[in-house]
Amino acid sequence: QVQLVESGGGLVQAGGSLTLSCAASGRTFRSYSMGWFRQAPGKEREFVAAIHRSAGGTLYSDSVKGRFTISREYAKNTVYLELKKLKPEDTAVYYCAAGEGVYRDWTRYDYWGQGTQVTVSS
Repeated sequence: QVQLVESGGGLVQAGGSLTLSCAASGRTFRSYSMGWFRQAPGKEREFVAAIHRSAGGTLYSDSVKGRFTISREYAKNTVYLELKKLKPEDTAVYYCAAGEGVYRDWTRYDYWGQGTQVTVSS
């Protein structure tokens, strides 16, 4: 069992930056690959980025590639998502998730956090 708690969301102007954190409980953090997803009102949950359990591989959606960076810190049981050059269309609730592998499909992740709101003003 893994519990995930996101933080770091907020209101930022277009072009600005934020760093989201996802703290995981339990000693099994190393066993899971981690993903970030987002969901805007009235839209489906969308893949953003993922990182392999070994931190040796990452995957990004085309819409955030080159602007967002995913990383993980094993000593702190935490995965991060650094958001740069933010756009109004990045506005959404951002969720982190833990799963067996690196997937774009949100249904393949086993554990989810409660989400953190990111709002980008124009």
